[in-house]
Amino acid sequence: MSTTTIQITKETKEKISSFGVKGESYDEILRRIYSLAVKEQLRGFLMSSENTVSTEEARKEVEKKWPRSK
Repeated sequence: MSTTTIQITKETKEKISSFGVKGESYDEILRRIYSLAVKEQLRGFLMSSENTVSTEEARKEVEKKWPRSK
């Protein structure tokens, strides 16, 4: 795998290293942080109540569209 160099401040480097354990490379730390961020983003998406309706609202809509025959 090829590598690249990125420029970050010493403060950022210290913050990143605080997530690591002895012997862990910055690449390993950043990959782990990225994986956690993706999982958190997915969790946020799945748990979001945006564009949702309550079960009561859904029942009312169903009753309007398909009323029970008497």
